[in-house]
Amino acid sequence: MTKKQTIHLIGAARPNFMKIAPLYHELKRRSWCDPVLVHTGQHYDQGMSDVFFRDFGLPAPDLALGIGGGTHGEQLGKVVMAYEKALTDAPPALVTVVGDVNATAACTLAAKKLNLPVAHVEAGLRSRDRTMPEEINRLVTDSICDLHLTPSQDADENLLAEGVPASCIHFVGNIMIDSLVAMQPAIKAQPHPFPQLDGRRYGVATFHRPANVDDGAMLKVLVEGLTALAARLPLILPLHPRTRARLQAAGLLAGLEATAGMTLCEPLGYTDFMRCVFGAALVVTDSGGVQEETTYLGIPCFTARTSTERPITVTLGTNRLIAVADIAGLPVDAAHGAQAKPLPLWDGKTAVRVADLFEMYLSAGAPLRQG
Repeated sequence: MTKKQTIHLIGAARPNFMKIAPLYHELKRRSWCDPVLVHTGQHYDQGMSDVFFRDFGLPAPDLALGIGGGTHGEQLGKVVMAYEKALTDAPPALVTVVGDVNATAACTLAAKKLNLPVAHVEAGLRSRDRTMPEEINRLVTDSICDLHLTPSQDADENLLAEGVPASCIHFVGNIMIDSLVAMQPAIKAQPHPFPQLDGRRYGVATFHRPANVDDGAMLKVLVEGLTALAARLPLILPLHPRTRARLQAAGLLAGLEATAGMTLCEPLGYTDFMRCVFGAALVVTDSGGVQEETTYLGIPCFTARTSTERPITVTLGTNRLIAVADIAGLPVDAAHGAQAKPLPLWDGKTAVRVADLFEMYLSAGAPLRQG
């Protein structure tokens, strides 16, 4: 290749940026390509996006679609329309989507309608729970993209079972761990965001899934469980805007704020949040990425969901699925280090493998998936 190849990297929400950053920096080092950051704007306030760009050393997006909030259908439709226009004006050699947010499926649809090649980083993860919007996004994206870049071997098995050609599947490892490995020295050097807890035993909690926070009765059980747990172990609870709004609407926010042992805060940047996780005795969550990070670090994680798209964190890691009603009685003296070593290819070098693969793929003419 003599001419630089343009590669779009699509981001929309906080988890995307920590997956995009290692790949952006690796591609930027390569002379044959030009990575272009595309921010659809699903998380559009400073607390939910700008701080992550700063933490990961990302420049301002090259292309900002400015979609903002809305229902799932509204977000999908607006992203498809806006990104289709951008692709028509200046089509890249390759579109790269990550994870499972609405923009992942929407940008894949827009690109494939124009017969452009699409690579999905973190392909093949399945929760088997189609009530989760993220599961639908994963299924839609993987059914039509061209390159499936998987974080674990169970993801390869899922894709093969769904009829994806083996030639399209590439086990590259977990790119989230690239960010963790790269940022680990800075995280350890970071002052604790809550110095009163530094050196003490405490837990970290994060909740935002509709199944846990949208139903008033379930939200009440969640608050009761967190309150009871905080009486036994101080908790740090960064509040996702969605969760804060639901708590306020249900009249539960003031009581939670007044709970002894509970430290509520706004969403934290990556280094601040991970500094809290590094010192935590346990994490209780309904999130996805923190299941992987705690497994890598050997920190007990309790995931309040009926299923996980990251089963390797349960079978080989420190993660355990629980019911929301179980939160109150969680063991607060669990030991660290049950799985403190990286799982296969969770080694901080995934971005290098992906960049190498992209170069070979584009050199071969970026063949589109058949079948």
